[in-house]
Amino acid sequence: MKNKINLLLTVLLLWSFTAFSQQNEVKWWNPAENSADVIDGQGWKDGLATPYDRLPEKAENTVRDAVWNLSKHTAGLKIRFRTNASEIKVRYQVGGNINMPHMPSTGVSGIDLYAKDSDGKWMWCRGHYSFGDTITYEFRNITPNDNYHKMGREYHLYLPLYNSVKWMEIGVASDVLFKPIPLRKEKPIVVYGTSIAQGGCASRPGMAWTSIIERKMDNPLINLAFSGNGRMENEVTELLSEIDAKVYILDCLPNLTLGDKYSEENIYQKVLNTVKIVRSKSSAPILLVEHAGYGHGSSNKALKASTDRLNAAQAKAFADLMTEGYTNLTVLTQKELNLDFDSYVDGVHPTDKGMEQYAEAYEAKLRDFLNRPKGTFSTTIPISQSREPGSYNWEARHNKLLEMNRTNPPKICFIGNSITHYWGGKPADPRKAGPESWNKYLGDLSVQNYGFGWDRVENVLWRIYHEELDGFQAEQVVFMLGTNNLHLNTEEEIVCGLQLVYQAVKTRQPHARVLILGIYPRRNEEKRVASLNLKIAQLAGEMGLDYADVGIVLLKENGKIDESLFSDGLHPNAAGYNKLAPKIRQLLTQHSN
Repeated sequence: MKNKINLLLTVLLLWSFTAFSQQNEVKWWNPAENSADVIDGQGWKDGLATPYDRLPEKAENTVRDAVWNLSKHTAGLKIRFRTNASEIKVRYQVGGNINMPHMPSTGVSGIDLYAKDSDGKWMWCRGHYSFGDTITYEFRNITPNDNYHKMGREYHLYLPLYNSVKWMEIGVASDVLFKPIPLRKEKPIVVYGTSIAQGGCASRPGMAWTSIIERKMDNPLINLAFSGNGRMENEVTELLSEIDAKVYILDCLPNLTLGDKYSEENIYQKVLNTVKIVRSKSSAPILLVEHAGYGHGSSNKALKASTDRLNAAQAKAFADLMTEGYTNLTVLTQKELNLDFDSYVDGVHPTDKGMEQYAEAYEAKLRDFLNRPKGTFSTTIPISQSREPGSYNWEARHNKLLEMNRTNPPKICFIGNSITHYWGGKPADPRKAGPESWNKYLGDLSVQNYGFGWDRVENVLWRIYHEELDGFQAEQVVFMLGTNNLHLNTEEEIVCGLQLVYQAVKTRQPHARVLILGIYPRRNEEKRVASLNLKIAQLAGEMGLDYADVGIVLLKENGKIDESLFSDGLHPNAAGYNKLAPKIRQLLTQHSN
């Protein structure tokens, strides 16, 4: 009997161990072997010597050896993916020394994992790491999902700042969702700079100022910074100007210190020449950055004087460029950078505090320079979302609109949330609540559907800031927006957000008529919607925009919604859209005629 019990216990232990092993089996994925490009932050996808390089192979014969060798470092590169895993593993090998005397291994050779929740807010994931011939990171005890769905979150894995990556694999449990995210279609911020821009001496890759500003602006970014070798050289400038950039940032002065190599005249000529090379190939904005100074500058008068002379040489070049007629050019000053002596590790390279100060100064300058202001209310802070990835992909729809704008730009842009999205038109969506009325009343008017399910005011602000109305000239831009903010925001907050949205449209489509449609009524919110619409109408009048409240056709005489015209008290059904469509067509065609 005793032997039988022991045998049974052994079998149970073996079974439980096998079940545990199967449950925790890890599937590994190699980004470099993915069929679609997923290594983010590269200016070139073709002609690379190895998958994680920052410069194309052709550059080896033109740039100095030091620049070429540093271009093997993966500063600014990252991998994006979606998963609902509660544990994420990463293993990889690097090609150089793991650490440096003034910078920790986690910054030199480590990785860093950030996540976006379904509302677009950033989160940081703590990694348990082991450095050796193969470096391993384990991100454990992650809450796998948010409140909207079971499709997990979007993750950004930042690669080492001061080392090359030979190979890398990302692992999750075999039974969970894991999807690589393709590259975004927007133009990138392109940074040409020094060791500071490369990331020295951030404690981890996500704390480099370039990484911080990428998250603050939520924009693709290409880091072409080379430690000790960001010298405004023609060979590098010619290369970076090949990239179709949203903005070029030239932050090279810390590597152009005055002395035996460089005089004020040398610096002056380098700035002139670099800007002219870039401008000869691109009309994109150019941001020149002054030297931020040194941590010990206040105690070393000669060092401070040298920095002042260096900045003055660039300021003279800037003034002369403006006099010559160069436009879309500005300067981020030392005063605006505002670093103090505690902002540095060694008097030269920033601490994480210094990196934050750099990023804050850059964000303020870029938001002003690129016309992307934000406020303090949630409705005025542009942000993406992923509240319904199982039904459609928010980012993929955004990318599709950018593509359609380039190939077949519309005359009329109809911007909104799911009420617009699921009506009809293009880009097509399988869920159509009223395609017949869309085709009948709008099909011949070149109307493109810019509606996204679950979108709030701040999500539309993000989309406009991220090129959905760039690169073409529309005749009309139509809005029906704000209903998804009713449960979160006051009327004042919603109107403030809408004001930023409408201003963003006027900046990007100055010749288009902007038509504001009042928020459609919804069950149990009829009075509040009517009150808010009065405020939206007043805002439209103050901004010189057109306004119409077509949603009143969905109401009964008692002021309540006609339930027969709605599918759920919020979204119109086919009959509802059929009542709205002729009113909207009349508004659109009256203007056209």
